[in-house]
Amino acid sequence: MSVPTSSSLGAFNTLAISNEPFTSYGSGSDERSKLIVAVAEMEKNAPYEVHPNVNGVDVPGEVTQTQENPFKHAIKLAAYSHASPELVAKAIQGALQAKKMWLKTSLHDRAAVFYRAAALLQGPYKYQMMAATMIGQGKNAYQADIDCVAESIDFLRFFPALAEGLYKNQPPINAANVWNRTEVRPLDGMVYAISPFNFTALAVNLVLAPLIVGNVVIWKPSPGAIYSSWLFHKIMIEAGLPAGVVQFFPGDAEEVTTQVFESRDLSALHFTGSTAVFRNLAAKIGAKMDFWTSYVRLVGETGGKNFHLLHLTANVRNAALKTIRASFEYQGQKCSACSRAYVPASLAKEFKSILVKETQKLTMGDSFTDFIGPVISRAAFTRVSKYIADAKADPEITLLAGGECDDSVGYYIRPTVIESKNPKSKFMVEEVFGPFLCIYVYEDSIYGPELYELIDTTTEYALSGAIFASDRAAIIEATEELRFSAGNFYINDQCTGAMPGQQPFGGSRGSGTNDKAGTAGLLTRFVSQRTIKENFSTIDDVLYPSNLD
Repeated sequence: MSVPTSSSLGAFNTLAISNEPFTSYGSGSDERSKLIVAVAEMEKNAPYEVHPNVNGVDVPGEVTQTQENPFKHAIKLAAYSHASPELVAKAIQGALQAKKMWLKTSLHDRAAVFYRAAALLQGPYKYQMMAATMIGQGKNAYQADIDCVAESIDFLRFFPALAEGLYKNQPPINAANVWNRTEVRPLDGMVYAISPFNFTALAVNLVLAPLIVGNVVIWKPSPGAIYSSWLFHKIMIEAGLPAGVVQFFPGDAEEVTTQVFESRDLSALHFTGSTAVFRNLAAKIGAKMDFWTSYVRLVGETGGKNFHLLHLTANVRNAALKTIRASFEYQGQKCSACSRAYVPASLAKEFKSILVKETQKLTMGDSFTDFIGPVISRAAFTRVSKYIADAKADPEITLLAGGECDDSVGYYIRPTVIESKNPKSKFMVEEVFGPFLCIYVYEDSIYGPELYELIDTTTEYALSGAIFASDRAAIIEATEELRFSAGNFYINDQCTGAMPGQQPFGGSRGSGTNDKAGTAGLLTRFVSQRTIKENFSTIDDVLYPSNLD
């Protein structure tokens, strides 16, 4: 089959980029009414069957797994089948075949698919995607909108412009009668993307970044986000994505991964999830380096144990309220969520009073009217509940707020605040990934190098953190001394809420490879450039002028 090529009769520009506005879904608004209808309709017709999509075709199998509604776990949103090893092997070959056309498709034609998908998500699929993210992933309307609509659309619009910048970055110097060019090739092989449950937009980022520069993707979505992931894949197909360019695989992660790792054509792992899983996958890749056709790129965004640091000059109310948001938005199930706070003794009484009072006001349960929803699954409920039980039993811990857990209807845990006398207790060290905040009150006199060292060395993570202070010298000092403690650092603001184009997101150490989602830097991880030199001169002698008498 011949490969279609686009017209080269113009140098086309990609669309200008800007962030998609949030929708408020305020009481009585038309948007809220439409969303309520969409949620009710989706719950009524659930569960929805989801199967692997190979070479553009759904491949039905035995439906053995379900995605629960964490608000009401008796409701199953989706039922899905596992992919067999044979099907994964077939998909890999199909993807490599599809790549022959996709890499020759011009950037502006690939961009057109992205722009069409953004329009579909902005229009006819908006409320369906919102409902899928809310019901399946336990989000309230606001958190769902900034995720599956606004940020997803941002990625769809940003990546073409960022890729265009890479394509235009050409060698600045040409010798006489020489023309130098740089070709931005995709990687030699396929990309394996493993996406998490907590952000629909992260699945979008994991798949789109390799795609826009001509790669093909084997996609393993999280069991906790099966339906929203399937819906996004459907949107991309409707937008014109050629069959086989993305191969969609719900099912057993270990089986799919094992089969993918049997292919010498694996060129990159694009991963968001736990630190332990990423390290395990990286070790497996590293153990067989002589097997791969090319060195496998590892791109990962993993865990966090993120901090808020209050200086003696902090605006206490602002710091307390922003700590609540950073800790308990989406039940703390953000890799950037604040889970440890350092408070000076002179401000501790006021800070804790505001923090406890405002945390206790947070209502829980409804996806529209309440700030707090459920944690994602029974496994998450069990894990976080165990931390709370351990905290209650620890003599060095004081329970300040929350601590109640109820899984009778949904997976609900009250936002929990504890205070630790030990700055290196496990509650200050380990990632909990739930509505759980640990405070350590430090003596005012240790503010400075001793405190910075404590913050920097307490955990293995380095994802996000914040300093709250009015004193500019304190801000400057903290920014300098905590340089490697967080990949995203905030001044007088919460340590969550990074937006594409504004705060490129990612961390290092145990938090990942810090390739910054939604940036040109991320795209460079999925290209393998080729340099082309064309010489228009000829020579008629091998010898140099210096060789001649």
